[in-house]
Amino acid sequence: MEFNVVHGSLTRQPSDVLIVNLFEGVKTPGGGTGAVDKALDGAITSLIEDGDFEGKLGETIVVRGCKGIPAKRVMLVGLGKSGDFGVPQVMRAAAAAARKSHELKAKTAASILHGAGIAGLPAFDCAKAVAQGTILGAYEYTRLKTQDVKAQIETFTIVEMASEKISEIERGARVGEVVGEAVAWARDLINGPSNYVDPSYLAEVARELADQFGFECRVRDRKEIEESGMALVAAVSRGSSVEPRFIELKYDAPNAGKTVAIVGKGVTFDAGGYCLKSSEGMYGMKDDMAGAAAVLAAMRGVGKLKPNVSVLALVPAVENLIGATAIHPGDVFKSYGGKTVEINNTDAEGRLIIADAVAYAREQKVDEIIDLATLTGACVVALGRGISGILSTSDKLAESLIDAGKVNGEVLWRLPLYDDYKEYLKSDVADLKNTGSKDGGAINGALFIREFVGDIEWAHIDLSAAVVDKDTDLARKGATGAGTGALIGYLMSL
Repeated sequence: MEFNVVHGSLTRQPSDVLIVNLFEGVKTPGGGTGAVDKALDGAITSLIEDGDFEGKLGETIVVRGCKGIPAKRVMLVGLGKSGDFGVPQVMRAAAAAARKSHELKAKTAASILHGAGIAGLPAFDCAKAVAQGTILGAYEYTRLKTQDVKAQIETFTIVEMASEKISEIERGARVGEVVGEAVAWARDLINGPSNYVDPSYLAEVARELADQFGFECRVRDRKEIEESGMALVAAVSRGSSVEPRFIELKYDAPNAGKTVAIVGKGVTFDAGGYCLKSSEGMYGMKDDMAGAAAVLAAMRGVGKLKPNVSVLALVPAVENLIGATAIHPGDVFKSYGGKTVEINNTDAEGRLIIADAVAYAREQKVDEIIDLATLTGACVVALGRGISGILSTSDKLAESLIDAGKVNGEVLWRLPLYDDYKEYLKSDVADLKNTGSKDGGAINGALFIREFVGDIEWAHIDLSAAVVDKDTDLARKGATGAGTGALIGYLMSL
């Protein structure tokens, strides 16, 4: 999708669909919407008076047969209540309009800049939200389909009357396009079936990113993983004929004040090992690499936006299956950090591979570590599919990630690192066991990982919002790309 910003009038912009807006409860359109209504001889006002449109957030209605303007159709999208309006609502309105445009098979779309004039929001923020929301709303996974694939919007134009805002809108649209494209790219990785997207595939993707953006890249195979002392990564992968990979990408900012490590869980398929999942629980486990997808997609954004912070991206990539050499409950392994771990549940494998990765990151003397993982079903139970959990040793880091998520359409909710629960992770035969009490599962998982972080500021994001089972405002059924926007937003703020 190509994004353009033009200075001019909505009533003179040719397109397959022209998008305008209205707050809930408004009876008389004003501004750009009012100008289009006037050009249409009051067609929008008539829809409101007839009760066909209320202005609820994401509500859409289409006016066809437009005379007097070059657009073939006009779409009215609801902005919701004015008192609740902000950047997230701009994104949701843009996504709703894009999805409807996609259904209409529109190749060209033009839009008013939602929020900037009527709500007083910065033009940059609104343009970013419109571009990002448009990409996310139009997204559909079609890579493996050979028929019934609808054409995507090819050109999207933001139309603005105030010439002094054009430069700011162009900058915002550019950032929104990069972040939106990165989230969509992550969705493609996660939605891809595990016979396509395996550890070797993720490694190849990382190499392509390195070639494209000049990152340092190192990929370790099984032998190198074992020789380096990452015994937990090696252990989890033992049951599969698919070889593991430990992926390392490095972006060095010229004037960086700090280095942030971002770690993504890359379990490309999780059957649970000998603690086997049910057939129902196993279906969809191709998405257990959503953390890895978010980290790699964030590096795609980093390569394009070049933040003033160095970034070390780490992805331990494995399959967790049953096999003749698979690990058993009760086995003990020494982690990269030196601690011994008893495996009392082979289906709690994500924390094992992340433990080795964060211990490695600590050794690289980074300033902060952020890990992302579809770690626990407990977090899904606690927060549902619309919110991801975050646990952190740093109030500032947690709050910054929460804020970055909010303006990128992602909701993060902080859970406590309750130290008393560490007691449940004690093993009779090793330093730790990999699961504790069945209660407080999300907290227990984070506490386990913290044991390998040391005194570095750290945040763990449990991606309960990685996949949705029905369409939402910003995502279709399937992968959401959660974590990608929060990571890029946070790194760009440093």
